[in-house]
Amino acid sequence: MSTAATHYDAVIIGAGMSGLAAAVRLGMFGRKVLVLERHNAPGGLNSFYARGKRKYDVGLHALTNWVPEGAKGAPLVKLMRQLRIRREELDLCPQLGSRVTMAGKNLRLNNDYEALLADVAREFPQSVDRFRALDAWITGLDEAALEAHGGSARALLDERLGDPLLRDMLLLPTCFYGSALEHDIEVSQFAVMWRSLFREGFARPFVGVRQVIRLLTDRCREHGVERRMKCGVTRIEVRAGRAAALVLDDGSEVTADAVYSSAGAVETMRMRSDAPPAAAAAEIGRLGYAETIATYDAAAFAGFGWQDTIIFFCDAERFSYRAPADLVDPRSGVVCIPNNYQYGEGRALDEGWLRVTSLANHDAWCALPEAEYQARKQEWCGRLNRVARAHLPAVTDVAHDAALTSTDVFTPRTVRKFTGHLNGAIYGATVKRRDGRTDLSNLYLIGTDQGFLGVTGAMLSGISMANLHGLKA
Repeated sequence: MSTAATHYDAVIIGAGMSGLAAAVRLGMFGRKVLVLERHNAPGGLNSFYARGKRKYDVGLHALTNWVPEGAKGAPLVKLMRQLRIRREELDLCPQLGSRVTMAGKNLRLNNDYEALLADVAREFPQSVDRFRALDAWITGLDEAALEAHGGSARALLDERLGDPLLRDMLLLPTCFYGSALEHDIEVSQFAVMWRSLFREGFARPFVGVRQVIRLLTDRCREHGVERRMKCGVTRIEVRAGRAAALVLDDGSEVTADAVYSSAGAVETMRMRSDAPPAAAAAEIGRLGYAETIATYDAAAFAGFGWQDTIIFFCDAERFSYRAPADLVDPRSGVVCIPNNYQYGEGRALDEGWLRVTSLANHDAWCALPEAEYQARKQEWCGRLNRVARAHLPAVTDVAHDAALTSTDVFTPRTVRKFTGHLNGAIYGATVKRRDGRTDLSNLYLIGTDQGFLGVTGAMLSGISMANLHGLKA
């Protein structure tokens, strides 16, 4: 180890939501903190990029766990208190209304559990009492506990509901918004999603994910947190059961009492000097996504009559949540229209937006030569756009194309390039570590592979692990 290495109380790998939240929390209590980020922008899996004057959000469809002002004990309330963020600073605008649609049935997700319950009673009258009992059981769980309840949510739903279609309609949004497991979601993760999506709900800052990133980076500056962008970690030097030093991309070294990594469990393992290059291969997640983004002339878009905020759709007889054999599986996915939040009088987005997300095959996308890669991106942009429009009020191709102002696409290859997530797996490894511990006494996991979900969950992950491993003494 170089004698010139700078020492910190805490070094955080990754400037995503969990990393920034952990940095703020530690900085609030006077810790000397360094955040390292290989990319040139913060946010991680929930960031944004610019093409000309247009800024595209990635990751954030909605900030989940929305509750009205005055609610007590909610995750959103907890994170605002822990980071000393005022509600008005987040500028959260609740959704107009979302739904799950499959086999001609619809379940509303309107930030109103009673509306969902009414839909279950209408669409599945024979199962509504069992649904109520399931809700009571899940509500009784401490879904944020570090000793989480394991098991298969698919098996749980089969046992407690007995209706395959209702099971699939509940798995559809919870898997797409949080599962690293193929064809299932772990019970404690499902419980987190149940509260996030069904019991609480969706909101969005008016300017999108930039609002959250701006708040976190401002708080970092206020508390003296040092951030180094375009500077990742090449190697974690392991000695005597500890992360003894971090070797950075520029060849320099830093040391720390504690290291918090949001890079992912397998990705972090492979940085270690004592691990082989292909370590923990069996734990790498396989679930990646392709997302298309289309923008439209605002006036023409307003005339389309597209009022849904988010649509979770499945056009197949059964919901299959697996890495597809083809580049994309268009049979199920998520449609998001960011215009459809309650922004208030005199506030509206400058353009219409339509985002469509479906499961995609990382290896297949990465195997394409560059010219074919670009061509297939454009092909799937059109195909997924048409799939989404089938679930919205009809607009002619002529009217649609005349209003279209831009399109863009990202694939699992894009995700891997800009985040380092192996396989472009948004939800990371198949095994989560709820207490954040690794076998090294001072190396902890935060973020996706710690196990909390969504933007709110990512920030709570950073906060919880900072409290447990950095402030609890």
